[in-house]
Amino acid sequence: MSEAIKDLKDLKDLKEATSDAKAEAAAPAANSEAQEAPSPRVKKVDDLGRAYATGRRKESVARVWLSKGTGKVVVNGKVQDEYFCRQTHLLVLNQPFLIADRVNQFDVMCTVKGGGLSGQAGAVRHGISRALENFEPELRPSLKKAGMLTRDARVVERKKIGKHKARRSKQWAKR
Repeated sequence: MSEAIKDLKDLKDLKEATSDAKAEAAAPAANSEAQEAPSPRVKKVDDLGRAYATGRRKESVARVWLSKGTGKVVVNGKVQDEYFCRQTHLLVLNQPFLIADRVNQFDVMCTVKGGGLSGQAGAVRHGISRALENFEPELRPSLKKAGMLTRDARVVERKKIGKHKARRSKQWAKR
């Protein structure tokens, strides 16, 4: 460092020395930023042209295969209307297609197990959303904004000792 200072004779030499030092310091930073930039998302499809994803909700786990088609949804070997009888479950199931504006463009084949019907409908919705993202990566922002790609972490609260349920206290008698 002292040798570099001795070589400086006027302000121009000082300006050149500091600009060289700044350029050397900025070069490694630019390289690290380029390495940290996220790679563009790619389409993930198997040999049969299907996108696969797993969805979860409460205790339910759904394995979902998505392919181009006419909008047929098969859950555990049954048509969606037979498996999910309530209209609310069917609405939950088809939300990702409505958000992505892809109604009746994909066929869905899924297997779901565990939990009840509401949890299973939520798991299938999560799986369909993730499979849609794998099939068409450009749909990710709209699905993410709607909260379809986030696993709903709400589960049943455990029962506590001395209570009837998780929070329900025993009945209190005055006399």
